[in-house]
Amino acid sequence: MLLEPDVKFIKEIESLGGDTLKKCFQCATCSVACPISPDNKPFPRKEMIAASWGLKDRVVKNADIWLCHNCGDCSTLCPRGAKPGDVLAALRMYAIKEYAFPKKLGEMVSDPSKLPILLAIPFIIFLIVGMVCNMFVDPNWLCFSPGGDEIVHSHFFNSWLVDLIFVPLSLCVVAVFARGGYQFLNDIHQNAVLEGKTDKKELDLLGIAQAFPKVVLKILKHEKFDQCGENQSRSTPHMLVLFGFIGLFIVTSIFFVVLYGFQTHGPYSQFNPVKWLANISGIALVMGGLVMLKERISQDTSKQISTYKDWSLIGLVLALGLSGLLTEMTRLGELAALSYGLYYIHLVFVFCLFAYLPFSKLAHLFYRTLAMTYSEYANRQ
Repeated sequence: MLLEPDVKFIKEIESLGGDTLKKCFQCATCSVACPISPDNKPFPRKEMIAASWGLKDRVVKNADIWLCHNCGDCSTLCPRGAKPGDVLAALRMYAIKEYAFPKKLGEMVSDPSKLPILLAIPFIIFLIVGMVCNMFVDPNWLCFSPGGDEIVHSHFFNSWLVDLIFVPLSLCVVAVFARGGYQFLNDIHQNAVLEGKTDKKELDLLGIAQAFPKVVLKILKHEKFDQCGENQSRSTPHMLVLFGFIGLFIVTSIFFVVLYGFQTHGPYSQFNPVKWLANISGIALVMGGLVMLKERISQDTSKQISTYKDWSLIGLVLALGLSGLLTEMTRLGELAALSYGLYYIHLVFVFCLFAYLPFSKLAHLFYRTLAMTYSEYANRQ
């Protein structure tokens, strides 16, 4: 077998938060300590060895780096302070960039110096499109005093124009994930066959689809998080954010159908059950984001570090939740200009969520789900 060490790969993993990689002296304490590692070819020892040798394909095309939930047990018990959990997190970030397209955009999302540009892109797009289509049309949008006409955000920026931007954007994101996901499944299957982690020689997409419902249930119940010891407290804020996003996705889908299927325009009554779900989901998103922020600020950096991807995810979660809730609160308070301004800012953050999703840490939801589904399909318990 020809081994081709990639020194550039090693340096990039170190820059992504795996700077302790070379401290590993292969004692296997991490694999013994991990409560969710399979008995057959357990992780993360083999990943630590392959990464330190620069064997890029052996780790990037490996489902096991996604089975790790970064609970921190391995990093706490490591006698050398090699922090295997952080190294695997860095490997996942590298894999997200590797499978996303275009890679140039992925590099920008990973670079904190490019954040102002990434925020400016949707801000300018909405500004230009809104001005060209003459969408900023509500004559009362500068009125701060109550008692005027009802505040309707679609009068400031028309709903069909918003969807004209977001629907094609969503389809592009789906295409990027479909492309990356298909390549990802083929790669991890070849790796599993090579390492003897499965006896299935051919990849069966139907079999993978049949394994998917079992994995979804595990994810919704957070079974793996509950098995973690060191960072078990991460389970609650993680669930709040996950279910917050799920709830808001359901709400958006319902209102999309109501708007274009039944021609029923908002704003909708606060007594509408769908509005209840929207408000509860928004509050869950903010609460989960705040708890994540608190834990990141107070965490022991000798056991686990926070990278730019971690902070940017928490920032986006809070920005989405707070801008959405404040937009609604200022509308109910009849603060027209403030409400319209917050709505515009909220649209910018929603654009960032969709456009940069395949390149951000949030993409782990897609790839981890695929990896867990493949492991279920391959009987890797």
